[in-house]
Amino acid sequence: MPLDFQSVIAILSVVVPLGAFVWEFAIVRRKRLGYRVQMDTLLTGKAGATEANVLVHTYQGDRSRNPSLVLLRVENAGWTEIREEDYLAPVGDVGMTVLFPERKVVGMSVPDYSQDELHRFFYVPNKNATGDQPRFVEAPGFESDNEGTSGLVNLPKVKLNPGEHYKVMVLLERWTDDDKPGSPPPTFRAALSGPQNRWFKRIDKVRLARTESHTFASRPAQVGIGLLAVAVLVQSSLALFLRDDPAPLDCVGGTLHLHGSTAFGPSVRAAAERYAELCSGKGAKIPLNDATFQGSTAGITALEKAGEDAKVPGGAGLGDHIAFTDGPVEGSHAQLLARPVVYALFTLVANKQARINNLSTRQIRDIYAGRIANWSEVGGANLPIHLVSRHRGSGTRTALVERVLTDGTTRIDVPEATVNDCAAIRTDQPGHCETDSTETLLREVADIPGALGHSEVSSAATAGDVVQVRIDQAPATLTGVEDGRYPYWQTEFAYTYGELPADSIGAAFLRYLTDQGGKDILREHGNRPCSETEFPLVCRPT
Repeated sequence: MPLDFQSVIAILSVVVPLGAFVWEFAIVRRKRLGYRVQMDTLLTGKAGATEANVLVHTYQGDRSRNPSLVLLRVENAGWTEIREEDYLAPVGDVGMTVLFPERKVVGMSVPDYSQDELHRFFYVPNKNATGDQPRFVEAPGFESDNEGTSGLVNLPKVKLNPGEHYKVMVLLERWTDDDKPGSPPPTFRAALSGPQNRWFKRIDKVRLARTESHTFASRPAQVGIGLLAVAVLVQSSLALFLRDDPAPLDCVGGTLHLHGSTAFGPSVRAAAERYAELCSGKGAKIPLNDATFQGSTAGITALEKAGEDAKVPGGAGLGDHIAFTDGPVEGSHAQLLARPVVYALFTLVANKQARINNLSTRQIRDIYAGRIANWSEVGGANLPIHLVSRHRGSGTRTALVERVLTDGTTRIDVPEATVNDCAAIRTDQPGHCETDSTETLLREVADIPGALGHSEVSSAATAGDVVQVRIDQAPATLTGVEDGRYPYWQTEFAYTYGELPADSIGAAFLRYLTDQGGKDILREHGNRPCSETEFPLVCRPT
């Protein structure tokens, strides 16, 4: 399933901190021996200063050269204990070595332990002590020496539990009476290792790492917190400012083929495009092109052919084809099932040169009956009336006949076409031509002076150079239909070949169209969803 940008941000917001936690605490910090230089300062002030003799240290009768004091902290910075066998040394008791470049060690002590038991690693009883001799002496592994021009302090293999520490204070002096403004910082060396099991060798070995004292968080932690904050801000911004409409309650993959009414086509097309976009992750596809909607009758024919080609057994349904019609289809179609979706508005449209905005129902019937042939007879321009209609079988044309041209028992049909091509109509006399789509009809009405046609309302609203004609002063609105003033409307039906399987893409799309987000799209195109009427199965204005 393809991931959108918000999903990627959400996944990274979880994976990055989780990976950082595992790396930092399960791998890097499993066994880590940390060290820190808490103090490194001259005891005589600035070298060469007048107050340099305020503190004078003597050792074995000699005056110290630029004495300095260093306080070291060694700690278990991991989450498992460090044992004596974790220190890797071929022989001896030394576990860690600290070098002081350009300085030599004068003396050292261990002033602080986190546990009193750690004392035995540094000092052992002096069995030969007599008189004023010290009762304790340095333990094996805790010793000082010099290495070239560097002082050296060896620290023993101390067993440390997680979080435990000890501190070592070292008194040093310069090798020579130079005037340098400081000394290089101490360096640490340690021979450390863990079990040599080949699977855990990389994870279990002890690491020597410099630690720091923080009032808030370490630099890596601050970076991690910053990244998390950025991720949260990005995801929140996307959710607030680039929020998508809610996805349909159910998405089903597959390919759905639509057929039928050209008048209702724009509404269905908009809903189908949105559904395919929302359900693209499930692989839902709805092919849409100029040949998708060819008229109500053509749509029913295509649906029946698809069912026959698929050899759908009796009692079963075809789940990937739906046809939409303006009103119920005529004739016998035993395999087809109808479901009302909306009732839609239609309107008469006139060429602007006709200079007409309103017609009475009687005037419309007289025009289609041939009793009125010039617009001047109904208060318009002196132009012959040219009728532009949809082909016989069109739902828009059928609705015009049933809702406007029929009065009780009197039925006026749309007259036969006088030419095969609208381009052949003579502008100096009345005529009649037919088109195969609503789009083509609107274009011909706009081009032919004095033309009159019929269209679905939302398509007429976006067409140029045509006028929507009111009927008995009532505009084409849902309110006009519902209060009985506007007559030109029709119920739009969705036809399926048999009962749609519940898990088919056809059933999912119809649910979206009638009960979910698709209903809002149909309403935006000027239709009234059947679910909003008093009797949804009848789907008529009340």
